[in-house]
Amino acid sequence: MMQRWPSRIWIVRHGESAGNVARDAAVDAGLTRIDIAERDVDVPLSDRGRQQATALGRWFAAMPDSERPNVVLTSPYARARQTVTGIRDAGGVAGDASRDFVDERLREKELGLLDRLTRTGIEEFHPEQAQLRARLGKFYYRPTCGESWCDVILRLRGAMDTVSLHHGEKRVLIVAHQVVVLCLRYLLENMTEAEILGIDAAGDVLNCSVTEYGFAAEAGSTGRLALERYNFVAPMEQAGAPVTAEFSKEDAR
Repeated sequence: MMQRWPSRIWIVRHGESAGNVARDAAVDAGLTRIDIAERDVDVPLSDRGRQQATALGRWFAAMPDSERPNVVLTSPYARARQTVTGIRDAGGVAGDASRDFVDERLREKELGLLDRLTRTGIEEFHPEQAQLRARLGKFYYRPTCGESWCDVILRLRGAMDTVSLHHGEKRVLIVAHQVVVLCLRYLLENMTEAEILGIDAAGDVLNCSVTEYGFAAEAGSTGRLALERYNFVAPMEQAGAPVTAEFSKEDAR
């Protein structure tokens, strides 16, 4: 059967953002609100985030051109697109990857009513939402005007169908967000709710970490993608760039 999947997929969480810095400050001070002037879509990378993106780009650049990503897909959010720019500027994509594909289905999980609130803020202003989340669990809980993990997975199913339709046998780099990384693992590895939440509970997806899949042929099928590494941050460590774990916006609550 014809190979429908890419030969390799790297899923990268964006570098540390300025929102991370503001969120840390709010949580440390016990504040109810996070002081961020921009819309979430416009929040840029921090200086450390740009350093991380450059380090990751140099790691890709050390590969032969024939092994680097030749398809780049990114969330439309500024911090993801700036991460892609840092990787590109460091020579981290193949010479035939002439453009980036922005896909809104890779965007951050939308928090709706809870946007910019810390856990303290939610408990003070929307205690009923805190109670509902505790009852339903984070996989199925949907904040008012926001999304559940299931909502994110639904849009990612469509995004991965597009990848298999248009980018078979390519080397695909996806730059997105923590929940997107986890939900793609859920999809690509056919996990259960308990399995993916167990991975989530074990630790954050680190900024600019790499989750990598290689194509595995299977008789009688179009094959599958096999996980080769998860939360890989050696490129940052080797380059002396700081390794950071941007707060999950949910878990900061």
